[in-house]
Amino acid sequence: MQVKEVADLVGISIRTLHHYDAIGLLKPQHTTRAGYRIYTDSELERLQQILFFKELGFPLKNIKEILDNPSFDQVEALEKHRERLLAKRRQINTMLETIQKTIRHTKGELTMSNQERFAGFDFSSNPYEQEARERWGDKAVDKANANINELNKRENLEQTINDLYHRLAAIRKEDPASEIAQKRIGEWFHLLNEIGTYSLDAFKGLGQMYVEDDRFRKNIDQLGEGLASFMRDAMVIYADSK
Repeated sequence: MQVKEVADLVGISIRTLHHYDAIGLLKPQHTTRAGYRIYTDSELERLQQILFFKELGFPLKNIKEILDNPSFDQVEALEKHRERLLAKRRQINTMLETIQKTIRHTKGELTMSNQERFAGFDFSSNPYEQEARERWGDKAVDKANANINELNKRENLEQTINDLYHRLAAIRKEDPASEIAQKRIGEWFHLLNEIGTYSLDAFKGLGQMYVEDDRFRKNIDQLGEGLASFMRDAMVIYADSK
């Protein structure tokens, strides 16, 4: 199939397929003499996997790493996709029921308990944990979780992290190389190493992910527009200076 046929079949743009090709995520194995890309069943299977991972919130860079890993198992991945989507469907169904009950409660047709008001909301799990396990393995994630639990016993870790984010947000318009910026980003480096183990290179990579991954960028920039980019730049300078 040529690129336009694939775009029409899947419902994505030709530009998106060209982008996937450019970054090495989905490269067609064949081209015509005229230079047209030809997609085989193998590339369509890979595209399906890409779209499943995207639907579950994975960034393109991580999708490429997962699919290119020699240990990647397509059947296992499909089974995991199914489990995650079924869990997501169950949560959505519960939230739809909560909305319907709330409508009836507002109309005076029934009375909701406080527990019923919040049925379907789940903040107990880390949305990035499964991705972290895919990338770094169970041992590293379990160690980080154990460290977080230990820190939480000694102090309010969440409050410590939020305080540092706000102090970084307050100086986000400063030069990332300034003394104050480097001091506070250094505090971030040391805090992360209380939670897990971050080399200077990993610290730089994390900063890059703050900008490249829309989920991280949007969450961080809620504290101040441009904070993610400021942290990324400060983290690079900090790592390179050590």
